[in-house]
Amino acid sequence: MTTIVGIKTNEGVVLGSDRRASKGFFIGSKITQKIAKVDDTLAIAIAGQLSDAEYLIRVAKAERKLLELRRGFPLTVKESSRLIANLAYSGLKSYQPYFVELLVAGVDDNGGHIYAADMSGAITTEDFASSGSGSPIAYGVLESVYHENITNEEAKEIATKAVAAAMERDPGSGNGIDVLVIPNLVTVTASRR
Repeated sequence: MTTIVGIKTNEGVVLGSDRRASKGFFIGSKITQKIAKVDDTLAIAIAGQLSDAEYLIRVAKAERKLLELRRGFPLTVKESSRLIANLAYSGLKSYQPYFVELLVAGVDDNGGHIYAADMSGAITTEDFASSGSGSPIAYGVLESVYHENITNEEAKEIATKAVAAAMERDPGSGNGIDVLVIPNLVTVTASRR
């Protein structure tokens, strides 16, 4: 029970989440970090069972690093999302599913990307997405204010509003809002004189 949102912008990507971790009808924690930064170009927002998500993220970080070392160049956001979705699916396939829904957000040479991934191994690319018990409410905000030329600063405000709206009506979401911005990669061209 949670609310997470991801927004793709012209300047990168923005993730937002609430801080409440619940155990049934009991609030287990009021300071939970639901956005995990993988590196300076990739982060994952977590909805679902926290222990499963943390395990998947640790394994994904290690696998991603190994693949980058073998190849000699970094994975794209889509390749990273596929890796994470495959790891999630491996649990379902072995009858030990990871009860998570993840928003994978990052930037690469092609700009910002938001991917929604779940335990079925499916990934979908989105301009904006939400997951968790408060997502129907958050989607109402996202649908009403998102536009194609959005900036990171506008997306931060929208993510905050979407999560705040969900916290007003969803008992599984609450106790504050975290927002993470990942700006697009800056390409520097060297000039020779």
